Amino acid sequence: MNLLARSVSTLLLAAASTFAAAGEAITVYKSPSCGCCTEWVSHLKDNGFDVTVNETDNINAIKMDAGLTRELASCHTAFAGDYVIEGHVPASDIHKLLAEAPKAKGLAVPGMPVGSPGMEMGDRQDAYTVVLFNEQGQTQPFAQYP
Repeated sequence: MNLLARSVSTLLLAAASTFAAAGEAITVYKSPSCGCCTEWVSHLKDNGFDVTVNETDNINAIKMDAGLTRELASCHTAFAGDYVIEGHVPASDIHKLLAEAPKAKGLAVPGMPVGSPGMEMGDRQDAYTVVLFNEQGQTQPFAQYP
């Protein structure tokens, strides 16, 4: 990694830490019976987010109102700043999104990949991509795991 890339990376991590320290607000909509959603909320809290949880039996209405497509859908939907966060997105990626503030609708981890935050199952880690999406539902990779 060259010096410029390391400097940019260091600045992004510092910015993310600043957001974490400030208790960035995020509102999560989830089913009252979903355990993986509860685990994801814990992940957010552990990573500095000030989380408000709204439990609903009509999560699909929230998803439709947020403009999410079926291809982007997962089990819970959240809102941080002006962004939609769909599914098991790592807190570090949400911090990065908020720090960089790209022109986008939000981030999504479609489906429920094993090993993503809230979906831990021992050492198993499925490959997954966090996607940045726009108002039209077009996507581009934002982060890839592992």
